[in-house]
Amino acid sequence: MSGATLAAAAVVWLGFWLLFRLPMLTFAVAVAVLLTALSAPVAGRLRRAGAPPALAALAAVLLLLGVLAGIGFLIGFRAAATLQDLTRPLAAGIDRIRVWLIEGPLQLDAQQVAEVRNDIVTRLYEATPSPGAGAQLGLVALGGVVLIVFLVFFLLKDGARMWAWLLARVPDRMRARIDGAGLAAWDTLANYVHGVIIVALIDAVGIGLALLLLGVPLWLSLTLLTFIGAFVPIVGATVSGAVAVLVTLVTNGVTDAVIVLVVVLVVQQVEGNVLQPLIMGRAVRLHPIVILLGVTAGGLIAGIPGALLAVPMLAVAYRVVEHLRTHPAPAAHPEGAAPHPLPAGTPPN
Repeated sequence: MSGATLAAAAVVWLGFWLLFRLPMLTFAVAVAVLLTALSAPVAGRLRRAGAPPALAALAAVLLLLGVLAGIGFLIGFRAAATLQDLTRPLAAGIDRIRVWLIEGPLQLDAQQVAEVRNDIVTRLYEATPSPGAGAQLGLVALGGVVLIVFLVFFLLKDGARMWAWLLARVPDRMRARIDGAGLAAWDTLANYVHGVIIVALIDAVGIGLALLLLGVPLWLSLTLLTFIGAFVPIVGATVSGAVAVLVTLVTNGVTDAVIVLVVVLVVQQVEGNVLQPLIMGRAVRLHPIVILLGVTAGGLIAGIPGALLAVPMLAVAYRVVEHLRTHPAPAAHPEGAAPHPLPAGTPPN
Protein backbone atom coordinates (compact mmCIF):
# COMPACT_ATOMS: atom_id res chain seq x y z
CA MET A 1 0.00 0.00 0.00
CA SER A 2 2.81 2.43 0.84
CA GLY A 3 4.52 1.69 -2.48
CA ALA A 4 1.30 2.43 -4.39
CA THR A 5 0.83 5.66 -2.44
CA LEU A 6 4.37 6.81 -3.21
CA ALA A 7 3.90 5.96 -6.88
CA ALA A 8 0.64 7.94 -7.03
CA ALA A 9 2.28 10.89 -5.29
CA ALA A 10 5.17 10.78 -7.76
CA VAL A 11 2.76 10.77 -10.71
CA VAL A 12 0.84 13.75 -9.26
CA TRP A 13 4.08 15.65 -8.63
CA LEU A 14 5.27 14.94 -12.19
CA GLY A 15 1.93 16.08 -13.57
CA PHE A 16 2.06 19.41 -11.72
CA TRP A 17 5.70 19.87 -12.74
CA LEU A 18 4.75 19.46 -16.39
CA LEU A 19 1.80 21.82 -15.99
CA PHE A 20 4.02 24.60 -14.68
CA ARG A 21 6.76 23.91 -17.24
CA LEU A 22 4.33 24.15 -20.17
CA PRO A 23 1.89 26.93 -19.18
CA MET A 24 0.60 27.67 -22.70
CA LEU A 25 -0.12 24.01 -23.38
CA THR A 26 -1.74 23.64 -19.97
CA PHE A 27 -3.97 26.64 -20.58
CA ALA A 28 -4.94 25.37 -24.05
CA VAL A 29 -5.89 21.95 -22.66
CA ALA A 30 -7.87 23.55 -19.80
CA VAL A 31 -9.78 25.83 -22.20
CA ALA A 32 -10.45 22.87 -24.51
CA VAL A 33 -11.92 20.88 -21.61
CA LEU A 34 -14.14 23.83 -20.62
CA LEU A 35 -15.35 24.29 -24.21
CA THR A 36 -15.95 20.56 -24.49
CA ALA A 37 -18.16 20.72 -21.40
CA LEU A 38 -20.00 23.65 -22.99
CA SER A 39 -20.63 21.98 -26.35
CA ALA A 40 -21.09 18.37 -25.16
CA PRO A 41 -24.92 18.66 -24.92
CA VAL A 42 -25.09 19.56 -28.62
CA ALA A 43 -22.96 16.59 -29.65
CA GLY A 44 -24.95 14.34 -27.31
CA ARG A 45 -28.28 15.33 -28.87
CA LEU A 46 -26.92 14.73 -32.36
CA ARG A 47 -25.66 11.29 -31.36
CA ARG A 48 -29.02 10.39 -29.87
CA ALA A 49 -30.62 11.52 -33.13
CA GLY A 50 -28.49 8.95 -35.00
CA ALA A 51 -25.52 11.01 -36.16
CA PRO A 52 -22.12 9.27 -36.20
CA PRO A 53 -19.76 10.37 -33.40
CA ALA A 54 -17.37 12.14 -35.79
CA LEU A 55 -20.18 14.05 -37.52
CA ALA A 56 -21.78 15.01 -34.20
CA ALA A 57 -18.46 16.27 -32.84
CA LEU A 58 -17.73 18.22 -36.04
CA ALA A 59 -21.17 19.85 -36.01
CA ALA A 60 -20.75 20.85 -32.35
CA VAL A 61 -17.30 22.33 -33.03
CA LEU A 62 -18.58 24.27 -36.06
CA LEU A 63 -21.48 25.62 -34.04
CA LEU A 64 -19.11 26.63 -31.26
CA LEU A 65 -16.80 28.34 -33.76
CA GLY A 66 -19.78 30.12 -35.32
CA VAL A 67 -20.94 31.47 -31.97
CA LEU A 68 -17.43 32.59 -30.99
CA ALA A 69 -16.89 34.18 -34.41
CA GLY A 70 -20.18 36.02 -34.11
CA ILE A 71 -19.23 37.36 -30.69
CA GLY A 72 -15.83 38.35 -32.06
CA PHE A 73 -17.42 40.14 -35.02
CA LEU A 74 -19.84 42.07 -32.82
CA ILE A 75 -17.69 43.04 -29.84
CA GLY A 76 -14.57 40.90 -29.71
CA PHE A 77 -12.57 43.07 -32.09
CA ARG A 78 -13.17 45.95 -29.70
CA ALA A 79 -11.14 44.21 -27.00
CA ALA A 80 -7.84 45.85 -28.01
CA ALA A 81 -9.61 49.16 -28.59
CA THR A 82 -11.16 48.82 -25.14
CA LEU A 83 -7.75 49.22 -23.51
CA GLN A 84 -7.02 52.21 -25.71
CA ASP A 85 -10.41 53.79 -24.95
CA LEU A 86 -10.23 53.24 -21.22
CA THR A 87 -6.65 54.41 -20.68
CA ARG A 88 -7.25 58.17 -20.86
CA PRO A 89 -10.48 58.25 -18.80
CA LEU A 90 -8.92 56.02 -16.14
CA ALA A 91 -5.86 58.26 -15.95
CA ALA A 92 -8.09 61.35 -15.64
CA GLY A 93 -10.16 59.66 -12.94
CA ILE A 94 -7.02 58.80 -11.01
CA ASP A 95 -5.96 62.46 -11.24
CA ARG A 96 -9.29 63.52 -9.71
CA ILE A 97 -8.83 61.07 -6.87
CA ARG A 98 -5.27 62.34 -6.38
CA VAL A 99 -6.49 65.93 -6.00
CA TRP A 100 -9.17 64.84 -3.52
CA LEU A 101 -6.67 62.85 -1.45
CA ILE A 102 -4.36 65.87 -1.21
CA GLU A 103 -6.85 68.72 -0.86
CA GLY A 104 -9.74 66.83 0.71
CA PRO A 105 -10.31 65.84 4.32
CA LEU A 106 -7.51 63.23 4.33
CA GLN A 107 -4.74 65.77 3.58
CA LEU A 108 -2.27 63.15 2.40
CA ASP A 109 1.31 63.96 1.39
CA ALA A 110 1.37 65.25 -2.19
CA GLN A 111 4.64 63.59 -3.16
CA GLN A 112 3.60 60.12 -1.99
CA VAL A 113 0.22 60.39 -3.73
CA ALA A 114 1.94 61.57 -6.93
CA GLU A 115 4.30 58.58 -6.88
CA VAL A 116 1.42 56.15 -6.49
CA ARG A 117 -0.54 57.93 -9.23
CA ASN A 118 2.40 57.85 -11.65
CA ASP A 119 2.96 54.15 -11.01
CA ILE A 120 -0.70 53.30 -11.68
CA VAL A 121 -0.91 55.41 -14.84
CA THR A 122 2.34 53.93 -16.15
CA ARG A 123 0.99 50.43 -15.65
CA LEU A 124 -2.20 51.37 -17.48
CA TYR A 125 -0.30 52.61 -20.52
CA GLU A 126 2.03 49.59 -20.44
CA ALA A 127 -1.00 47.29 -20.50
CA THR A 128 -1.74 48.48 -24.04
CA PRO A 129 0.25 46.21 -26.40
CA SER A 130 2.50 47.69 -29.07
CA PRO A 131 1.81 46.80 -32.75
CA GLY A 132 4.76 44.38 -32.90
CA ALA A 133 3.87 42.70 -29.64
CA GLY A 134 0.23 42.59 -30.71
CA ALA A 135 1.13 40.81 -33.96
CA GLN A 136 3.30 38.27 -32.14
CA LEU A 137 0.58 37.71 -29.57
CA GLY A 138 -1.90 37.24 -32.41
CA LEU A 139 0.21 34.47 -33.97
CA VAL A 140 0.54 32.69 -30.63
CA ALA A 141 -3.19 33.04 -30.04
CA LEU A 142 -3.94 31.65 -33.52
CA GLY A 143 -1.80 28.59 -32.85
CA GLY A 144 -3.53 28.12 -29.50
CA VAL A 145 -6.96 28.39 -31.13
CA VAL A 146 -6.09 25.72 -33.71
CA LEU A 147 -4.85 23.39 -30.96
CA ILE A 148 -7.96 24.01 -28.87
CA VAL A 149 -10.28 23.29 -31.83
CA PHE A 150 -8.61 19.93 -32.51
CA LEU A 151 -8.67 19.03 -28.82
CA VAL A 152 -12.37 19.86 -28.51
CA PHE A 153 -13.19 17.78 -31.59
CA PHE A 154 -11.38 14.67 -30.37
CA LEU A 155 -12.66 15.04 -26.80
CA LEU A 156 -16.23 15.20 -28.12
CA LYS A 157 -15.66 12.32 -30.52
CA ASP A 158 -13.58 9.94 -28.37
CA GLY A 159 -13.91 11.28 -24.83
CA ALA A 160 -16.02 8.36 -23.61
CA ARG A 161 -13.60 5.81 -25.09
CA MET A 162 -10.63 7.64 -23.56
CA TRP A 163 -12.26 7.51 -20.13
CA ALA A 164 -13.17 3.86 -20.57
CA TRP A 165 -9.58 3.10 -21.56
CA LEU A 166 -8.33 4.76 -18.39
CA LEU A 167 -10.85 2.86 -16.25
CA ALA A 168 -9.67 -0.42 -17.77
CA ARG A 169 -6.27 0.22 -16.14
CA VAL A 170 -7.82 0.73 -12.67
CA PRO A 171 -8.04 -2.22 -10.24
CA ASP A 172 -11.44 -3.92 -10.40
CA ARG A 173 -12.56 -3.09 -6.87
CA MET A 174 -11.70 0.63 -7.34
CA ARG A 175 -13.26 1.01 -10.78
CA ALA A 176 -16.76 2.02 -9.70
CA ARG A 177 -15.41 4.53 -7.19
CA ILE A 178 -13.07 6.17 -9.71
CA ASP A 179 -15.79 6.18 -12.37
CA GLY A 180 -18.19 7.91 -9.99
CA ALA A 181 -15.58 10.51 -9.06
CA GLY A 182 -14.90 11.22 -12.74
CA LEU A 183 -18.61 11.59 -13.51
CA ALA A 184 -19.04 13.93 -10.52
CA ALA A 185 -16.10 16.03 -11.74
CA TRP A 186 -17.49 16.25 -15.25
CA ASP A 187 -20.98 17.13 -13.98
CA THR A 188 -19.49 19.90 -11.83
CA LEU A 189 -17.45 21.30 -14.70
CA ALA A 190 -20.41 21.32 -17.11
CA ASN A 191 -22.67 23.02 -14.55
CA TYR A 192 -19.97 25.60 -13.82
CA VAL A 193 -19.39 26.50 -17.49
CA HIS A 194 -23.08 26.85 -18.27
CA GLY A 195 -23.76 28.74 -15.06
CA VAL A 196 -20.90 31.24 -15.31
CA ILE A 197 -21.91 32.21 -18.86
CA ILE A 198 -25.49 32.89 -17.75
CA VAL A 199 -24.30 34.92 -14.74
CA ALA A 200 -21.84 36.89 -16.89
CA LEU A 201 -24.56 37.72 -19.41
CA ILE A 202 -26.94 38.91 -16.70
CA ASP A 203 -24.23 41.05 -15.08
CA ALA A 204 -23.23 42.59 -18.40
CA VAL A 205 -26.82 43.32 -19.43
CA GLY A 206 -27.70 44.88 -16.07
CA ILE A 207 -24.67 47.16 -15.79
CA GLY A 208 -24.42 47.80 -19.54
CA LEU A 209 -28.05 48.90 -19.72
CA ALA A 210 -27.47 51.42 -16.91
CA LEU A 211 -24.39 52.80 -18.69
CA LEU A 212 -26.31 53.06 -21.97
CA LEU A 213 -29.26 54.90 -20.39
CA LEU A 214 -26.89 57.34 -18.68
CA GLY A 215 -25.13 58.00 -21.97
CA VAL A 216 -21.65 56.92 -20.86
CA PRO A 217 -19.53 57.17 -24.04
CA LEU A 218 -17.65 53.90 -23.43
CA TRP A 219 -20.68 51.86 -22.40
CA LEU A 220 -20.00 49.02 -24.88
CA SER A 221 -16.37 48.66 -23.83
CA LEU A 222 -17.37 48.68 -20.16
CA THR A 223 -20.10 46.11 -20.82
CA LEU A 224 -17.53 43.84 -22.47
CA LEU A 225 -15.21 44.33 -19.50
CA THR A 226 -18.07 43.45 -17.12
CA PHE A 227 -18.84 40.26 -19.06
CA ILE A 228 -15.20 39.15 -19.03
CA GLY A 229 -14.76 40.12 -15.37
CA ALA A 230 -17.64 37.87 -14.32
CA PHE A 231 -15.52 34.84 -15.20
CA VAL A 232 -13.25 35.68 -12.24
CA PRO A 233 -15.55 35.49 -9.19
CA ILE A 234 -15.40 38.32 -6.63
CA VAL A 235 -12.20 39.89 -7.95
CA GLY A 236 -13.33 40.33 -11.56
CA ALA A 237 -16.70 41.82 -10.64
CA THR A 238 -15.09 44.23 -8.18
CA VAL A 239 -12.46 45.44 -10.66
CA SER A 240 -14.86 45.84 -13.59
CA GLY A 241 -17.39 47.63 -11.37
CA ALA A 242 -14.73 50.02 -10.07
CA VAL A 243 -13.59 50.79 -13.63
CA ALA A 244 -17.19 51.49 -14.71
CA VAL A 245 -17.71 53.92 -11.80
CA LEU A 246 -14.38 55.66 -12.38
CA VAL A 247 -14.95 56.13 -16.12
CA THR A 248 -18.47 57.43 -15.49
CA LEU A 249 -17.08 59.88 -12.94
CA VAL A 250 -14.71 61.29 -15.57
CA THR A 251 -17.12 61.37 -18.51
CA ASN A 252 -20.50 62.14 -16.86
CA GLY A 253 -19.81 63.58 -13.43
CA VAL A 254 -20.43 62.69 -9.80
CA THR A 255 -24.20 62.13 -9.99
CA ASP A 256 -24.07 59.55 -12.77
CA ALA A 257 -21.06 57.89 -11.10
CA VAL A 258 -23.09 57.46 -7.90
CA ILE A 259 -25.96 55.96 -9.92
CA VAL A 260 -23.58 53.50 -11.61
CA LEU A 261 -22.09 52.62 -8.22
CA VAL A 262 -25.57 51.83 -6.86
CA VAL A 263 -26.38 49.72 -9.94
CA VAL A 264 -23.08 47.83 -9.66
CA LEU A 265 -23.68 47.12 -5.95
CA VAL A 266 -27.25 45.95 -6.60
CA VAL A 267 -26.20 43.70 -9.50
CA GLN A 268 -23.38 42.19 -7.45
CA GLN A 269 -25.68 41.58 -4.49
CA VAL A 270 -28.23 39.89 -6.73
CA GLU A 271 -25.45 37.82 -8.27
CA GLY A 272 -23.97 36.76 -4.94
CA ASN A 273 -27.23 36.09 -3.09
CA VAL A 274 -29.58 34.93 -5.87
CA LEU A 275 -27.88 34.05 -9.15
CA GLN A 276 -24.85 32.18 -7.81
CA PRO A 277 -26.83 29.92 -5.41
CA LEU A 278 -29.67 29.41 -7.90
CA ILE A 279 -27.72 28.89 -11.13
CA MET A 280 -24.37 27.59 -9.90
CA GLY A 281 -25.27 26.14 -6.51
CA ARG A 282 -24.66 22.57 -7.66
CA ALA A 283 -21.37 23.40 -9.32
CA VAL A 284 -19.60 25.70 -6.84
CA ARG A 285 -20.12 24.78 -3.19
CA LEU A 286 -17.20 26.81 -1.94
CA HIS A 287 -17.02 29.51 0.71
CA PRO A 288 -16.26 33.01 -0.66
CA ILE A 289 -12.99 33.02 1.29
CA VAL A 290 -11.90 29.83 -0.47
CA ILE A 291 -12.84 31.35 -3.84
CA LEU A 292 -10.97 34.57 -3.07
CA LEU A 293 -7.84 32.73 -1.94
CA GLY A 294 -8.02 30.41 -4.95
CA VAL A 295 -8.35 33.28 -7.43
CA THR A 296 -5.49 35.15 -5.73
CA ALA A 297 -3.25 32.09 -5.75
CA GLY A 298 -4.10 31.32 -9.38
CA GLY A 299 -3.33 34.89 -10.38
CA LEU A 300 0.00 34.88 -8.57
CA ILE A 301 1.02 31.53 -10.09
CA ALA A 302 -0.20 31.91 -13.68
CA GLY A 303 -1.54 35.45 -14.10
CA ILE A 304 -4.94 36.01 -15.71
CA PRO A 305 -5.25 32.40 -16.99
CA GLY A 306 -4.62 31.14 -13.47
CA ALA A 307 -7.28 33.44 -12.03
CA LEU A 308 -9.78 32.30 -14.67
CA LEU A 309 -9.17 28.59 -14.08
CA ALA A 310 -8.80 28.64 -10.29
CA VAL A 311 -12.50 28.37 -9.36
CA PRO A 312 -13.47 25.53 -11.76
CA MET A 313 -10.39 23.59 -10.66
CA LEU A 314 -11.27 24.08 -6.99
CA ALA A 315 -14.89 23.13 -7.60
CA VAL A 316 -13.93 19.96 -9.47
CA ALA A 317 -11.36 18.99 -6.84
CA TYR A 318 -13.89 19.52 -4.05
CA ARG A 319 -16.52 17.34 -5.74
CA VAL A 320 -13.99 14.58 -6.39
CA VAL A 321 -12.79 14.59 -2.78
CA GLU A 322 -16.38 14.59 -1.50
CA HIS A 323 -17.32 11.69 -3.74
CA LEU A 324 -14.31 9.66 -2.63
CA ARG A 325 -15.03 10.52 1.01
CA THR A 326 -18.67 9.44 0.82
CA HIS A 327 -17.91 6.33 -1.26
CA PRO A 328 -15.21 4.42 0.63
CA ALA A 329 -13.20 1.75 -1.11
CA PRO A 330 -14.94 -1.64 -1.02
CA ALA A 331 -13.35 -4.67 0.52
CA ALA A 332 -11.34 -6.96 -1.72
CA HIS A 333 -13.46 -9.43 -3.74
CA PRO A 334 -13.61 -12.93 -2.34
CA GLU A 335 -11.89 -15.52 -4.45
CA GLY A 336 -14.09 -16.38 -7.39
CA ALA A 337 -16.31 -13.29 -7.11
CA ALA A 338 -17.01 -11.35 -10.28
CA PRO A 339 -15.23 -8.00 -10.55
CA HIS A 340 -16.99 -4.74 -11.34
CA PRO A 341 -17.84 -4.69 -15.06
CA LEU A 342 -16.26 -2.14 -17.36
CA PRO A 343 -18.42 0.64 -18.84
CA ALA A 344 -20.04 -0.01 -22.17
CA GLY A 345 -17.81 0.68 -25.12
CA THR A 346 -14.57 -0.11 -23.33
CA PRO A 347 -11.92 -1.02 -25.90
CA PRO A 348 -10.16 -4.35 -25.44
CA ASN A 349 -6.76 -4.36 -23.69
